[in-house]
Amino acid sequence: MARHPSQWAVPLAVSLGIPVSLYVTFLLLGAFPFFQKHFLYAHKFNTLFWHDIDRPEYWGFARNQVTPFSLDTVDGETIYAWHILPLATYLKHEEKLQAAPAGFSRDITQTESFNILRHDPDARLIVSFHGNAGHIAQAIRPANFHTLTDTSHYHVLSIDYRGFGKSTGSPSEAGLIHDGVAAVDWAMHVARVPASRIVIMGQSLGTAVTSGVAEHFAMQGVEFAGVLLVAGFSNLPNLLSSYTAAGFIPVLSPLRSFPPVLRFFQGFVVDKWQSADRLAHLVSLTRARLRLTLIHAKNDLEIPYYQSDALFRSAANATIGQDLDDKQFSAWKKQNTVNRDDGTFVAIAKSDPNVVIREELVPYGGHNDVMLSSTVALAVMRSFEPDTDATSP
Repeated sequence: MARHPSQWAVPLAVSLGIPVSLYVTFLLLGAFPFFQKHFLYAHKFNTLFWHDIDRPEYWGFARNQVTPFSLDTVDGETIYAWHILPLATYLKHEEKLQAAPAGFSRDITQTESFNILRHDPDARLIVSFHGNAGHIAQAIRPANFHTLTDTSHYHVLSIDYRGFGKSTGSPSEAGLIHDGVAAVDWAMHVARVPASRIVIMGQSLGTAVTSGVAEHFAMQGVEFAGVLLVAGFSNLPNLLSSYTAAGFIPVLSPLRSFPPVLRFFQGFVVDKWQSADRLAHLVSLTRARLRLTLIHAKNDLEIPYYQSDALFRSAANATIGQDLDDKQFSAWKKQNTVNRDDGTFVAIAKSDPNVVIREELVPYGGHNDVMLSSTVALAVMRSFEPDTDATSP
């Protein structure tokens, strides 16, 4: 016997009501700074209880290829870091490195790995800022370090932000920028690697940190070999209107059909992370050389690739010295873009041969695995090689 429509009403209401109630609860909790911080940074979600990050050999590194250590910030936090040797360099010093004590170093300046970096006049260093959640060795991060160091001569310095992993403190926008600045300061003033031999790069949340760090040093007249943003976003309130955590959990996107309600909840966002504005400022401050590269995967389910479009537009407008409206910018970008048959592209803006802004959309890699792609490694190589034509697709 067919059931009367009213018999379906209650179970249907319950099945819809549970997720709606959970979503509303999530929104209300997110309006409080304490919960918002934990939702945004997810810094407490890590595997420290079963992974010893002082033993990088677990992730396939050679003994003492990675030196765990800590550095201090201007506001008194202690930040956990890894210095990773390129394998080609490691091989030349393998005997000494194998014989040295392994694990966390309380004074990295006394280690063989530091001396290798410090006394190599041709050393190239990548300062890498990871995304939210986890710790320095979680998820794809060790694989990314392998990609950057296994077949190159590039050193890598990576950190866990305050509140992440073994670092002290609690995350905030200003705090994470302090952490990034501390890492670069260490590279330039302790390891004595000049900015011209440093590429700073970030993925996801790390792109916001990278933008803040690049702007900070640009205001001091410091210019790096390259600035690389992978899976970036224009600003946090804008991102949250389209962001899906883990690729399927919506944040504010269900509210896009109700603009006043969306704007209301966006107003509660504490850390704004205005990367688009920071990149425009970075371009305006450039005096000698800038290689700014934006990379995004077309199939990124967490941060849509049009977020990198917004970053490129902001930087490009500053580069060409005009604030083009939507129609004008679309026409300009079309003239400066090489489209590929798979729906991806390379767009380039430059004011002279030494200031080049490059946006590249790649077909695969999603939000995280794109970090393992050759496109990222090539972007680093372009930054370090001044004779390479950075304007070629």
